Amino acid sequence: MSERKLAGGCACGAVRYESTAEPVIVAHCHCRDCQRASGAAMSTVFAVPRAAFTHKGPTSTYATTGDSGNPVVRHFCPDCGSPLFSDVAVLPDLQFIRAASLDDPAAVSPTMHIYCDSAQPWGKPLDDLPHFAKMPG
Repeated sequence: MSERKLAGGCACGAVRYESTAEPVIVAHCHCRDCQRASGAAMSTVFAVPRAAFTHKGPTSTYATTGDSGNPVVRHFCPDCGSPLFSDVAVLPDLQFIRAASLDDPAAVSPTMHIYCDSAQPWGKPLDDLPHFAKMPG
């Protein structure tokens, strides 16, 4: 695991997080849950090893069921509502983080689009990144 500090938090500053590892996944996610949570056509997310992730401040959570049938627990700030990170039961060693919640969102670069089978007609990806119907295996 290489050492790289990525830090971020919510809009009001009540929740802060840090990762000391390189992302293992950086993707634009078009799943319906990300659309609903972001209010947009997609969310840009990245995943780091859970062991390299820490956060301070209380979060509220909302659990959904992923396409695997297992839970996805979304953490957000209870004060300002900023979406922050998610626990994905089928990938327990990874912490998924919303790229927009980084102090410097340009610190990560998406390498793919996932859940494109849920992409909205008005928000379909138009770039040359690889497109996957679901999560690539």
